[in-house]
Amino acid sequence: MLKRLSTLATLVSLAVASSVAVAAYPEKPITVVVPFAAGGPTDVVARTLSQAMSGPLKGTLVVENVGGAGGTIGAGKVARAQGDGYTLLFHHIGMSTAPALYRKLDFKPLDDFIPIGAVVDVPMTLIAKPQTTQTNVKDLVAYIRANKEKINLANAGIGSASHLCGLLFQSALKTDLTTVPFSGTGPAMTALLGGNVDVMCDQTTNTTGQIKAGKVKAFAVTSKGKLANFPELPPLATELPGFEVGVWHILYAPKNTPADVVGKLQGALQTAIKDPAFLAKMKDLGAEIMPPDRQTSAGAKALLSAEIGKWAPIIQAAKAYAD
Repeated sequence: MLKRLSTLATLVSLAVASSVAVAAYPEKPITVVVPFAAGGPTDVVARTLSQAMSGPLKGTLVVENVGGAGGTIGAGKVARAQGDGYTLLFHHIGMSTAPALYRKLDFKPLDDFIPIGAVVDVPMTLIAKPQTTQTNVKDLVAYIRANKEKINLANAGIGSASHLCGLLFQSALKTDLTTVPFSGTGPAMTALLGGNVDVMCDQTTNTTGQIKAGKVKAFAVTSKGKLANFPELPPLATELPGFEVGVWHILYAPKNTPADVVGKLQGALQTAIKDPAFLAKMKDLGAEIMPPDRQTSAGAKALLSAEIGKWAPIIQAAKAYAD
């Protein structure tokens, strides 16, 4: 009897200690690793979200950019981090393509992380250099098919969102194009603005300003329907049936993070997503808020799993390996 009482007392003590620890969390700044360069589309969303989450958490979230290898260096760093809630990862669709792109990956997306919740889905736009003579997507697609040897398709590097969209674009066209990888979104856009490359598919978070300023020619969006920001642009699926790609973003914690800490982070994320300032910034960028069922660990993990299954055969068919 005394032994049972002692065991019960120990369990109660642990539960109280855990409750106190979670109540105090966070006691120091939380690092949010963005596995891409500062100023890029994912970085912008991460910084806006971090600011919006700081209020609900009553703490500070600091973004750390750890770029390289299509986001795998930063993701690997978080996979190896202590699961204490003080090191998080904010990653995009590249988390689902890494297992197929990198045959020597040192982490497993579904096993080494706990998704806290999906945040936004960023549609993409098919854009071309300003000197392009075509005026609609039908003519552009026809021209590319007829002149594939002359067309250069830019991207921001292996594993980038623009690279993935380009793979899907070529798959839908059933046409291989000359791809030109750059060391980031900025250099790729600069090359397109200068007419040094012909076409690029990139996120609205990166292209909206250039399109609205008339510095590039925009032809289509990659969402199922039209976008409020660009009502004049048709979905690319009107010419390439079934074409759809969005750059979804998920916030992750290392796999050993306690469930109650994950729960507190998830609550803060769900509150932040409703913040008027966050919503206004995402609207300006053309980013679409994820539905409530995706703003949970289970919903985000289901999305990640489905996307891994979607991209593996596309990457394997293209033999687009990074190593």
